[in-house]
Amino acid sequence: MKWFFEPGHSAAQFRARHMMVTWVRGAFKNIEGKLDFDPADPRRLSVETTIDAATCWTGVSMRDDHLRSADFLSCEQYPKIHFKSTGVDEVGPVDYLVTGDLTIRGVTRAVVLRTRYLGTWQTPWWEDGVDKGPKLRAGFTARTRIDRYDFGVSWNDSMPDGGIVVSREIDVILDVEAVLEG
Repeated sequence: MKWFFEPGHSAAQFRARHMMVTWVRGAFKNIEGKLDFDPADPRRLSVETTIDAATCWTGVSMRDDHLRSADFLSCEQYPKIHFKSTGVDEVGPVDYLVTGDLTIRGVTRAVVLRTRYLGTWQTPWWEDGVDKGPKLRAGFTARTRIDRYDFGVSWNDSMPDGGIVVSREIDVILDVEAVLEG
């Protein structure tokens, strides 16, 4: 079964430790992707998504500009973040480990997404004020942790007593609402 990500209802969120004491959180909205998934045969799941790196948002414009700069995401040179699955392990009735290649700043590394299938539902589908549904929707959430230095995102500054301004490890959470094609 072929699905597409509903951009207005799919997002990638992230968080990083800041100044050793708190978390800074941000998001990429309107992520695009496609999914091949049959709830009756989840081991055949495949997914591919592309994120517009310039949509990075933390709510502080100076920080967002810094994250888009060459110090971090280098959005001018590398405008897209990309993930393509390479395998799936079923670890529970609705839980999967989705392995894939994540590309940030032109560097590709294998990552594992701890993924949960949230189910499907028949829903309306509005176009130009007219319900052209029903459409079948499926929900997923996925999590991973990456070392940003592995992707060349290595700007940092040191603090007294061995601290750093921004953690190397970044938590990533994906929320996907997929719509069945056709």
